[in-house]
Amino acid sequence: RKACISSLEAMYANIGQPKKTNYALWGSVAINACLVGAICFAYGSAQSNLASPVASMSTIRAPQMMMNPRMATRNTVSMQPKVIPQRSTRGMRAPQALTYTVDDIRAMVGDQVANDILAKNTPTGPERDVVLYGFGRIGRLLARILTTIPTNLKLKGIVVRQPKKPDLEKRLELIKRDSVHGPFKGSISMDESDNSLIINGQKVKLIYAQQPEDVDYTSYGINNAIVIDNTGVWRDEAGLSKHLNSKGAAQAILTAPGKGVKNIVAGINSNVIEGTDKILSAASCTTNAVVPTLAVLHKKFGIVSGHIETVHSFTNDQNLIDNYHKSDRRGRAGPLNMVISETGAGKAVAVALPELAGKLTASAIRVPTPDVSIAVMVLDLEKSTTAEEINSVLKAEAQGDLDDNLGYSDSKEAVSLDFIGSTHAGEVDALATKCTGNSCIVYVWYDNENGYSNQVVRVVETWAKEQEAAGLKF
Repeated sequence: RKACISSLEAMYANIGQPKKTNYALWGSVAINACLVGAICFAYGSAQSNLASPVASMSTIRAPQMMMNPRMATRNTVSMQPKVIPQRSTRGMRAPQALTYTVDDIRAMVGDQVANDILAKNTPTGPERDVVLYGFGRIGRLLARILTTIPTNLKLKGIVVRQPKKPDLEKRLELIKRDSVHGPFKGSISMDESDNSLIINGQKVKLIYAQQPEDVDYTSYGINNAIVIDNTGVWRDEAGLSKHLNSKGAAQAILTAPGKGVKNIVAGINSNVIEGTDKILSAASCTTNAVVPTLAVLHKKFGIVSGHIETVHSFTNDQNLIDNYHKSDRRGRAGPLNMVISETGAGKAVAVALPELAGKLTASAIRVPTPDVSIAVMVLDLEKSTTAEEINSVLKAEAQGDLDDNLGYSDSKEAVSLDFIGSTHAGEVDALATKCTGNSCIVYVWYDNENGYSNQVVRVVETWAKEQEAAGLKF
């Protein structure tokens, strides 16, 4: 409240006594006073959406990333607002003055108020140290999310390869600016004295290592950490176990499909997570996108067989211009071509939904867009149905038990850019649903970067809770 009052005093202190009434100036002051007053109310009231406890949440919904101004058409799609949610008030419309993210408040009235709000919304329970091993597209989004949401997961370190020259400032700039997701709205600075980034008040050490086992996390004050490997270099239990040989690391999770380990899709098979698990996988972005929809449809109608075709944005794995690549076709220029590719999503679905094993095939086409993909599911069902019934079932789940994981759009104008920043694993495009008897086609959009990153955080949150429930002390 003091910060809010100080902001008001500062505004009035700069107002002189003009000879004639300056209506524009006083109008601006009135508007700002109302805005700051609303924030003060949100900050001080235990009943507001921004100040309510979230300890009872079964899963955490991370905030959406900021979009570029040219992407501001998102309001045409039925998506959830960028607020700290309160499950007990689902269905109630919050006052417009309170629909601000913590980072919106940070930009308006500073770090102190924003950090106090985060602290007030953080669930009770022990904190867990988290380390990002790798700092690419997914790693940087995870850094944004973990330092922005109210969570007991505390980002303490980022591991990258040893550079030829100091790179702390470059790492800072890559978090601060993003060509797809826009500027980071939180606060970020660096402490060159100990090679650290300070993100929303949290100090994060930048650690250099060539191999996982080379790192002694305890020397950086990091203990019993959950290591999130977003490099994709090691994908089986033997490779990922390298992380467990690092002093100060307790568990490791892979942000890609894993072999010989549990592949978890948040909200679907999170129940198989055990507190004693040492290694997990968060599966792939495409698997996360399609599994919630498939789970709902299989439960209601029964899936006999089907094919999943993903139209996927190009990634760093492809070449900018034609050059050698170990995989067929991926050597051709990604920004210029549609490229037929492979995906393991069909087989990976069976990991989360064993009852669909052997029933689905899948393939992919890489296209010249930087983010947001779409999965087209052609399915044969056990029961005859209609597009309206399918949409009704999916909408009910999107607004119910799967509200964190499954989105629903019925906009006539929705296109891929509208889904940048989505926090859901996938977003059903209801107007594209087709159905003839037992055959149906369902389209699911997904932000293959931000939506997937939010799913990873949900898996780690659940994992930490299971470890606490099992009585494991960290």
